[in-house]
Amino acid sequence: MKLTQASYAITGVLFLVYPAVRPSGDDAAAMSSTAWVFGHLAAMIGFILLGLAALGIHQLLKDRLSLRATVVTWIGAGLTLPYYGAEDFGLNVIANRALRDNTPALMELATEFRYGALAVTMFALGLALLGIGTIMTAVSVWRSGTLPAWSAVPLAVGFALFIPQFFAPVYAIRIAHGALIAVGGVWLAIALARGRAKAGVPA
Repeated sequence: MKLTQASYAITGVLFLVYPAVRPSGDDAAAMSSTAWVFGHLAAMIGFILLGLAALGIHQLLKDRLSLRATVVTWIGAGLTLPYYGAEDFGLNVIANRALRDNTPALMELATEFRYGALAVTMFALGLALLGIGTIMTAVSVWRSGTLPAWSAVPLAVGFALFIPQFFAPVYAIRIAHGALIAVGGVWLAIALARGRAKAGVPA
């Protein structure tokens, strides 16, 4: 359970780091920055840790719903990560080249990738499945009686809102969304730690 606790807590923190570190703009200056790379990298690590945490919850609850939630979460992360990888490393290379050679037209490549039909479909489907997976986990926790009923709800709400937050009118809302996921991840980690203590499991 220690790995599951750590995975949820670190996942939460990383999804706050992501919008807080990532530049708020989507131009060449933003995409060429080190902050762009490290912000997106934080999110990618967070997606991986979320899958590990879902497996840990299943090992605790041992029900069919938590197993299905783990599978859905893993598939969601698998579909989402290629897009994030290209956003992180590919767009960074394009932006740096556009600035170095003073060829702003190169940034059209970034737009072509970001809104390419297959790429954006995989991305949206992956994020939707991550939202569904965390909701399924929250329902499993709610029914189990093993952990506090509400302990997985904030994290599920955060991932359910992952797609809508991209359309926020001000960037501060995206940071607030990251804070919601951070609270959800840390809250669930604390619930797991308290559950271990009540069960008499050594820390």
